[in-house]
Amino acid sequence: MSYDVTVIGEIYLDHVFGGFAEWPSPGEEIFTEQYAWELGGGAVTTACALSRLGRKVRLIGVVGDEQFAAIEARLSAFGVSAANISRCRGRTGVTVSISTVHDRSFFTYRGVNQELLEYLRCSPDVLHEAARAKHIHLALPLGIDDSRPLLPALRSHGATISVDVGHHIAWLKDTRSLEVLRAIDYVMPNEKEATILAGTPARYLELCQSLGVRHALVKLGSAGAALLADGVQYRVRPPHIESIDTTGAGDAFDAGFIEGVLSGLSPQQCVEFACVCGALSTRAVGALEALPTRAQAEAICEENYAA
Repeated sequence: MSYDVTVIGEIYLDHVFGGFAEWPSPGEEIFTEQYAWELGGGAVTTACALSRLGRKVRLIGVVGDEQFAAIEARLSAFGVSAANISRCRGRTGVTVSISTVHDRSFFTYRGVNQELLEYLRCSPDVLHEAARAKHIHLALPLGIDDSRPLLPALRSHGATISVDVGHHIAWLKDTRSLEVLRAIDYVMPNEKEATILAGTPARYLELCQSLGVRHALVKLGSAGAALLADGVQYRVRPPHIESIDTTGAGDAFDAGFIEGVLSGLSPQQCVEFACVCGALSTRAVGALEALPTRAQAEAICEENYAA
C-alpha cells in the first residue's frame, strides 16, 4: 500500500482524567466524572488525526507484546496501519493525563518506547518503506547521533519531514539538538518547549531563522500559533471551541498543519487549519475521540478565517 504519511514515535496507553476546574493543593483529593482509557502519545494522536482527515497513514513504534492486540484494534478503528509496530517483551508506555479547562500535565512511564531507536537502527527494510511516504512525521527525541544515519535514509525518496519532540527536557536543553532542527523541514514545539530551547517563543523563531530552518512553528495554546516560513512570520488565533480536555491538542494541530502542507495550502492557511484541528480535538475526554473530519475542520475554517 502507498501511504501519504509515515508517523514514527512513542506509543502510550493513556489514563485521562479531565474536567477539573483547578489543581488540588498537596494532600487534597478532588473528583471528576470525566475519565477515559485511550491510546496516546504524540505519534498515535497525529497518525489518527491524519487518518480521520482522509490520509493513508502508517505508524511505526514499539509496544509490549501483551498489549499489541488491543493497540492494533484501536488503531484499526481509525484506519491506521500497525503493520510496522514492533512487539517486544516488557510493558507499553503508560501516561496519566490530568487536564483542566486551561492546561494539562502528564505523568509518564516510557516502558518499551526506549527501544524505538534501536528498532529503527536494526530495521533497514522498515526505514526503506517508511521513506516512500509523501511526508514523515517524527514524534520522538531524535538525538544527533541517531539523526545522522536516519534522516538521510528517510529522505531517500524525497519525503518532507516534520518533528515534534515533545516535553523531553534533556533533548531540549542539549545544544547538539540544534543540528537536528537544522535538518528538519517543519519544527513544531509548543510554547514551553520553545522557551526551553531558546528562552522565549520569539527567540526560538529567531534561532530557527539563524539555523536555516525553513518552517518553524510554535504552538501557543489559547493564543493560537506562530509560523516563521521563509523569513515571513504568520500569527493565527484559534477559533472559540467549548473545551473539555486539551490532551493531545498539540498533536492534532501537527496533523492539521501536515494536512495543509500536503493539500498545497498557503502558510497562513496551514496554520489556520492546524489551529482548527487542535481546537476541535478538545471537545471530548482523551486525545482521539474528538479528532475532526476534514469536513468539520473546513467548516470551522470557513466560519472563522474566510476573508
